[in-house]
Amino acid sequence: MNDDARAKQNARAPIPGKQDPENVNKEPAPHSVGAAPHRKLKADLVIIGAGSGGLSAAAGAAMLGLKVVLFEKGEMGGDCLNSGCVPSKALISAAKYAAAAREGIDYGITTGTPVTDWQKVKAHIRKAIDTIAPVDSQERFEGLGVTVIREHAKFSDQNIINSPSATVKARRVVIATGSRPAIPPVPGLSVAEYLTNETIFDIETLPTHLIILGGGPIGMEMAQAFRRLGSEVTVIEMSRVLSASDEDHAAVAADTLRSEGVEILEGYKAASVSQDDGTVVLEAEGDDGKKIVRGSHILVAAGRQPVLDGLDLEAGNVAYDKTGIQVSQTLRSVSNKHVWALGDVAGFGQFTHLAGWQASVLVRRAFFKQGSKSNSLPLPAVTYTVPEVAQVGMTEAAAREEYGDKIETSSFAFDENDRAIAEGKTKGECKLIIHKGKLVGASIVGEGAGDIIQLAGYAMSNGMKLTSLTNFISPYPTRTEVVKRAASAHFQDAVFGKPARTLVGLLQRIL
Repeated sequence: MNDDARAKQNARAPIPGKQDPENVNKEPAPHSVGAAPHRKLKADLVIIGAGSGGLSAAAGAAMLGLKVVLFEKGEMGGDCLNSGCVPSKALISAAKYAAAAREGIDYGITTGTPVTDWQKVKAHIRKAIDTIAPVDSQERFEGLGVTVIREHAKFSDQNIINSPSATVKARRVVIATGSRPAIPPVPGLSVAEYLTNETIFDIETLPTHLIILGGGPIGMEMAQAFRRLGSEVTVIEMSRVLSASDEDHAAVAADTLRSEGVEILEGYKAASVSQDDGTVVLEAEGDDGKKIVRGSHILVAAGRQPVLDGLDLEAGNVAYDKTGIQVSQTLRSVSNKHVWALGDVAGFGQFTHLAGWQASVLVRRAFFKQGSKSNSLPLPAVTYTVPEVAQVGMTEAAAREEYGDKIETSSFAFDENDRAIAEGKTKGECKLIIHKGKLVGASIVGEGAGDIIQLAGYAMSNGMKLTSLTNFISPYPTRTEVVKRAASAHFQDAVFGKPARTLVGLLQRIL
């Protein structure tokens, strides 16, 4: 088990028995903190932010017997639990049931037109959050020996952190404050009642027409989910949707959304937003001219920005820019040796799993003095549309930009996979990107792509040869076989070409 998985498991472990009172300092509820005396503490590790990276680091350090102080002014669990990964995937799950009811007739099942009960959908989302919340709770981490202080924290010196009720001198400080939605400077948007991922899951009624600014993973996932639940949806994207994904595979997902009734305007920029008697009016400009889109709600999904405000980074001599804390691939601050950054605020990517991996890098480097780096493993990414779009390592375009015509690709289509055929889910493809016989990237679009991509990611992370993806028995029928078949296709000429046939002909003369 690797360190990030171990840290997460430790975070999920049952609450230990009675703790040493010197290691556990329960904080009163935030509204009563002001009555408590100001404390002066010392810690091996101070963490600002209780999202994925901060919690994983806190759990790992605490399990090693270190004194850990964790500051969090908002909800434990951060964006992923409360307004990101968990609620969005719960919403997508509900939308899949609506789609299944419509598609059942293709399989001989007649159910009728689905009707969305938005309040029950919200209850399903809330149940998912509430079920996972104890794993990330203050009580759980106090049980692990972490001092949790539910207040805003800031620097007063290079290794001194202040909050309203405490001053902590730390040997190391981890900034894991995450990111928030970036709001583009569209005229009229600032006064419109726009939604973000932080607010859309709490709206009172299902949108009749949802306008989405941004065709990245969040925008596309929400577009399909709300369309399936019964909303009209229009996506406005300045370039192409899912621009970080393989272009061909992103097009498969976009075409699917269009076939389900989502309007996608690629190459359009939001020029202005206004409200007319409760209706959102958006004017978009593109190569084909201007378009006016009217909707009931508008969702901003146009990227994210690191949360840095209020930290007094100058007092801590912590260098930063618009992308986040300036750190090396070791995740250590370039200006303050006491400070590290994890997750979105570190500037290397906005993924929960990346933050978890970076927590393991911190544990390895800071506590075990090992040489792990943030970029030492290929990074996977998944967009949870139907079909899913998954990527690990380099895209074909990025690989060709770096290596030119030395890049080879090998693909296998889902419509040749027996499991996909049996289930009627044949839209998709596995593409392997190869440089000098080495796998440098993989992209998959199709049902379950996020699960399938892990086979390629495992091979890449462990330095395996491409032949390793052919040298195992894949159970039949499974979709993951597409990875083996794509790898096998790369060697087809070598195995079955003229030289091989000539060799086999000679060998057949030997009894």
